Amino acid sequence: ASRELAQIQLDKGVKAYQAKNYDEAYTAFTAEQKILPGDTTAMLYAGVSAANAKNYTNAIDNYKKLLATDYKDKEKIYMDMPILYMLNKDTTNAVKIASEGASKYPNNADLRKTEIETSLLAGQQGDLVTKIETAIKADPSNKKLYYYAGLTYSQIAESSQKEITKLQKADKTAAAKVKPGTKFTPNPQIAKLQADRAANFAKAAEAYKKAVDMDPNYFEAELNLGYVIMAPAIDMYNAAQFLNDQKSYDAAMKKAADQFNQAKPYLLKAVELKPDSRDALTNLKSYYLGVKDTNNANDIQKKIDA
Repeated sequence: ASRELAQIQLDKGVKAYQAKNYDEAYTAFTAEQKILPGDTTAMLYAGVSAANAKNYTNAIDNYKKLLATDYKDKEKIYMDMPILYMLNKDTTNAVKIASEGASKYPNNADLRKTEIETSLLAGQQGDLVTKIETAIKADPSNKKLYYYAGLTYSQIAESSQKEITKLQKADKTAAAKVKPGTKFTPNPQIAKLQADRAANFAKAAEAYKKAVDMDPNYFEAELNLGYVIMAPAIDMYNAAQFLNDQKSYDAAMKKAADQFNQAKPYLLKAVELKPDSRDALTNLKSYYLGVKDTNNANDIQKKIDA
């Protein structure tokens, strides 16, 4: 009888969920758990329903209950919980659960990436760098740790771009208001942020290089290594477009081309390792566009579209 009553609540919850009545679905799945305590399906469905209803506290509670059971896909739960905590404005527990997931499943690169991203959002990049560097000292022959170090530094570099773009936009507006003949001085903070961004990309490249030295067929490391070397070249290329005199423009474009070419071997290697990877092909296309090789860029685009 209990099982039949539980099934009625489960069916009721599924119907409500399909109708996007998430609060009603959550109520039904919660009622099912009272009839059959420990039912992981009901816990999962209640958590998902609560999350969709923006009832993040109850979503978290159900996911926490799942982690205490023998539920098979706990890695997915660890992926979702940091997001729920962040949405619930609880950065402390977001970082804590992300770190717990990465520690329990050290071979899951997605969980490690979630830990990195969550720590950065919480403003704890210093702690994260220290943690990764300590792990490398303890296990210096672990290629994955160097990959994670590269990922950390590259994410730190990427996180500054939003602020750079914001300041550049403000500069552009301010420059337009300057009287003719008056010299405009760009915000010095932009140059500092760009220098920090380039330095973090360089640290990322150094870490990724160590990973590919250990394993030249490490696709993710080759892919990201090509990107972090190319990213500063893209910044140089874009900055050159705002230069007015030809001599400065030519010099800036040459510097960008030299940087682009440093990335080329790794970009090609990533495509060689996974010829159908959209990310690898897109990176290679960006390289060809950066060095103004339109024919090869078009050829790569055809492969992306195929």
